[in-house]
Amino acid sequence: MSIDEAQWQKGLEVFDKVYGPGTSAMTLPFRDSSFNQEIVGNQFANLWGSDIFSMREKRLLVLGATAMLGRPDLVEIQMNGALTNDEFTDDELDFLPLFLLFYAGAGNTTAVFRGIEAAKARRKERAAAAE
Repeated sequence: MSIDEAQWQKGLEVFDKVYGPGTSAMTLPFRDSSFNQEIVGNQFANLWGSDIFSMREKRLLVLGATAMLGRPDLVEIQMNGALTNDEFTDDELDFLPLFLLFYAGAGNTTAVFRGIEAAKARRKERAAAAE
C-alpha cells in the first residue's frame, strides 16, 4: 500500500493540529508501513481532517471511546492535544469525568480522571518552564 505525497502531508499537518506542533515526527520512521500510511493518510488526513465535526467534537467522541478502555495514558494523550488547542476550560475538564461516570463506570472513569489530571499537570509544568 502506498499513499500519494499530498495525502501523506495533509495527514501530518492534521496530526500536528490534533496533538500539537511537531508530534507528527513520531510517524516519520514508519513512513513505508502500510499500517502507518492508513493512520496518517486516512485517519488523520480524511477523518480528523473532515469538517463534519469540530476538532473538539471529535475529541469528545474519542474520549468517550477511550474511557471504556480504562487507559489513563491514552486519555492523557488526547487531553494534551485538547489543552494545546485550548479546546476545554478547566471547568469543562472537571465535568468530563463526572459526566462519564454514569456511562463508563467508576473504574474506567477513574482512568479518565487520572489522564485529565496528568495532562493538566503537564500543562502547568510547560507553563512554568516557559516563564
